[in-house]
Amino acid sequence: MAPQVTVDSINPKVIECQYAVRGEIVILAQKLQQEIQAKPEAYPFQEILYCNIGNPQSLGQKSITFFREVLALCDHPAILAKSETQALFSADSIERARKILDQIPGRATGAYSHSQGIKGLRDTIAAAIEARDGFPADPNDIFMTDGASPAVHMMMQLLIRSEKDGILCPIPQYPLYSASIALHGGTLVPYYLDEATGWGLEVSELKKQLQEAKSNGITVRALVVINPGNPTGQVLAEENQKAIVEFCKEEGLVLLADEVYQENVYVPEKKFHSFKKVARSMGYSEKDIHLVSFQSVSKGYYGECGKRGGYMEVTGFGADVREHIYKLASVNLCSNITGQILASLVMSPPKVGDKSYESYIAERDGILSSLARRAKTLEDAFNKLEGITCNKAEGAMYLFPRINLPKKAIKAAEEVKTAPDLFYCRCLLNETGIVFVPGSGFGQVPGTWHFRCTILPQEEKIPAIVTRLTDFHKRFMDEFRE
Repeated sequence: MAPQVTVDSINPKVIECQYAVRGEIVILAQKLQQEIQAKPEAYPFQEILYCNIGNPQSLGQKSITFFREVLALCDHPAILAKSETQALFSADSIERARKILDQIPGRATGAYSHSQGIKGLRDTIAAAIEARDGFPADPNDIFMTDGASPAVHMMMQLLIRSEKDGILCPIPQYPLYSASIALHGGTLVPYYLDEATGWGLEVSELKKQLQEAKSNGITVRALVVINPGNPTGQVLAEENQKAIVEFCKEEGLVLLADEVYQENVYVPEKKFHSFKKVARSMGYSEKDIHLVSFQSVSKGYYGECGKRGGYMEVTGFGADVREHIYKLASVNLCSNITGQILASLVMSPPKVGDKSYESYIAERDGILSSLARRAKTLEDAFNKLEGITCNKAEGAMYLFPRINLPKKAIKAAEEVKTAPDLFYCRCLLNETGIVFVPGSGFGQVPGTWHFRCTILPQEEKIPAIVTRLTDFHKRFMDEFRE
C-alpha cells in the first residue's frame, strides 16, 4: 500500500505556517558550515557569521554568574552540604538556592510543579512586577511557560475559533505571530509600522485596518504590540502606549504585549514602560481591559535561550475564562523547572548589599553597553552603504535596514523565482558567510525590501562583518547597476 502521509495529506495549516528566522537562508548557512569544516579552502571565508537570530550565548555571550550559581546549586542540592561549596559559590547564591529549594515540591528540579509554575517563584515574579510598575501584581495571574513562545501559542489557541477571527499584528513582525495565527487557523490582520518616523505605531493605522477587517467579515479579537520592537528595534513613547491602551479599551480587544526586550533599551531619551503600568496609570483596572504581558529569559542581558524560561501575566479575564487558560497550561503539565527558576532570578536579581551585587552589575552593564556600541556601529555602517537606509536601534537586538535594490537585481531574482531581498541575502551568504534574514520573512510594505541583522556577534567580530558587508555590497551594486 502506498504511504498515506504526503504533503498533500498533512494539515494545510502546517504548510501555511512559515518561520523565516530559521528558514531557507539558515539551512543554506548550516550546509556551508559543514562544507567549510570538510574543505576550508573551498570558500573565501573561514567561518559563518550568524546574524539571523536572537541567540546571544551561541555567539559567545557569557551567562550571568549569579544566575548560573543558583541553578547549579538547585540542580544538585547535595553540594550545599559540602564544605568546598562556601569557597566556590557566593554566599547570596547559596542562600537564594536554599530558599528556592524550600519552595519546590520534594526539593527536586526533576519533579513536576503546579501547572502555572511553582507558587514561591510566582510570588517572587509578582513582587518584582509590582516593584517595577508601582501597581499591584497577583501571583495567580502568572503562568510560567517554556519561553514566551508557548504563552503566545496558548493565547492564540484561546482566542482563535476560525478563520473569521483576526489578530491585529505589526508589519514587520516577529514571525512567531504569523506562524502561530496560521497554525491555529486564524487571520492575521496587518498594521504597518511607519518606517519614516522610526517605525512609529500610529493609532490611525490600527483603526483603518480594524475597519477594513470588519468590512471583510473578520472579527478582530486582539492586538499584538512588540515593545521594544522585533525586528525593528524601536521603543514606544509612553503617550503612544496610552493611545494604544485607549484603542484596545474602546474596541474591546485583548492587548497582547510582547515585552521580552524590556531590558534592551540603548538610548537615554527612551525608557521601557510596561503596558500594564501604562493602563493602571490611566486609571484602568482589570475590569476595563484584557491584557496579557509576555516575558522571557532568552533576551535582555541574560540571553538564556536554551533554558526555555518565561511567563505571561494574564489580567482582566473572568474566573470562568481563567479556568480554561489553566486547563491549557495543565495539558502541558508544567514548564521546565530550570526555566522557572531563571525567570524568578531575572525578575529578582541581586540587590544593593548582596555579596554578588557588584559583580552582577558589572556583568549586566558590560553586556548592555557592548550591545549599544554594536548597534551604533552597525547602524552607521548600513547608512554609509549605497541605497541602504537604517533607522536607529533604540532597543531589542536587531536592525532592519531598507535596501533600494537596482531593477537588474530584482529582475535577476525574478528569473530564479526568488524574492529580491532573499536573493540579496543568499548572495551575501555565499560570498561572505554573513547570515541575514530577508525582510520578506517578517512582512514589509509591498514594493520595499529589507533584511534583519542582529547586533549579537562578539564585539571584536563586528569590524570584520562591516568590512565583508561593505566590500560585498559595492560589488553587488556594481554588478547590477543600470
